Amino acid sequence: MISARLGHILDKPLEPLVKKLDIPPNAITAAGFLVTAGAGAAMAVNPKAGGMLLIIGGLLDILDGAVARINGRVTDFGAFLDSLLDRYADAFVFLGLAWRLREDTTAVALSIGSLVGALLISYARARAEGLGMQCKAGLMERPERIILLIFATLTGLIAPALWAMFFLTHITVLQRLYHVRRLTAG
Repeated sequence: MISARLGHILDKPLEPLVKKLDIPPNAITAAGFLVTAGAGAAMAVNPKAGGMLLIIGGLLDILDGAVARINGRVTDFGAFLDSLLDRYADAFVFLGLAWRLREDTTAVALSIGSLVGALLISYARARAEGLGMQCKAGLMERPERIILLIFATLTGLIAPALWAMFFLTHITVLQRLYHVRRLTAG
């Protein structure tokens, strides 16, 4: 949703800075992954620290694509690497939260269930695109999940956010299922 509405809105303002950076986009992708994986590990002990690291990881995730587009370095491998590392990063974050909340079996189930939803959102899109269809439908794409997780960890409202995340990720999967069904009905 956010990606569809805002797209590459930051490319133009970042262009002067990015033109000066001679950093390969894949290096920024890897750095963003490491920071976000670190956020997941931090969440196991200190959710607020994890949330702060998640902000930095999210900014790097925005920057890698901007650097690639602005400097004409967009590649299929770069897109693949970014998607793959995003899934690993999501896993670290949700598993870090599950570990932090390990005394509360409901919260652990919600965190792992939200991870499953997040992975299925990505899979639904990839599978549809593999079949030649666009599939960006749904409420809870990665930017929305990251924003909700940052909000949850910084405010301490982790349990309510996990309830919302659990339901919204699976609703998004159903929205994508319906979208592909509509595209293929005929």
